[in-house]
Amino acid sequence: MNKTATSETPGAAASANEASGVTAPALRVTVWNENRHEKQNPKVSEIYPDGIHAAIAGFLTEAGMLAGTATLDEPEHGLTDEVLDTTDVLIWWGHLAHGEVRDDIVAKVQRRVLDGMGLIVLHSGHYSKIFQALMGTSCALKWREADEKERLWVVAPAHPIAAGIGEFIELEREEMYGEHFDIPAPDELVFASWFEGGEVFRSGCAYARGGGKVFYFRPGHETYPTYWHKDIQRVIVNAANWARPVKRERPYRGNAQPLEKLAAGRQVTKGEGQQ
Repeated sequence: MNKTATSETPGAAASANEASGVTAPALRVTVWNENRHEKQNPKVSEIYPDGIHAAIAGFLTEAGMLAGTATLDEPEHGLTDEVLDTTDVLIWWGHLAHGEVRDDIVAKVQRRVLDGMGLIVLHSGHYSKIFQALMGTSCALKWREADEKERLWVVAPAHPIAAGIGEFIELEREEMYGEHFDIPAPDELVFASWFEGGEVFRSGCAYARGGGKVFYFRPGHETYPTYWHKDIQRVIVNAANWARPVKRERPYRGNAQPLEKLAAGRQVTKGEGQQ
């Protein structure tokens, strides 16, 4: 994984921490990308000359985060144990090569999410193995490429992911995604999109999975400069801060001794292998 030095510019989390008198360590974010479109399509490489992953890592760094990148063709897809163990939030962009992602790497990422690492899945990452594993559904949807206007309405204005965003974000050209989107009902729906052709879509979906937080954010087709849009950048920065792991002791699970003294004569049966 490539690590980018933190910027001196404070991000949203830093500002909030300063206001509360708490200094939190810089959020460690890894941006994962297939990095295939950029190599195969000149239109994409013109928009993102250093890759979608580098563009995203760049504005995260400007927000005061310690942002690094990992790509599909690196050993272990760039997601070694060392990388995952030092990642607070993983951002995932994939499209052409979902099937090339190794199942053992997917299982490792899933364990880290359940253990507390945040995950932000972008655009066509809805079909990624990791998102499907965490959702338990096909994550299928309608789609169309027709240079359509997208208007993302904020439907949860008090949610921290929507901080600093007006009533809506308008993108002049984007790929259409339409319902029905085969996902579990979100714990919180933050954005809902309308498209020029008439379709609507749940485009900002927040979940808790085990000890981790997951956010799916729809915009970001590779042939449009969506990730240079300041409001889209703000949402991703907000989402990374929201998904920051919670620092607490892991809850105990298994055969448990009573907290209070049981009535006389009652015995606690110990589980197999317990002393």
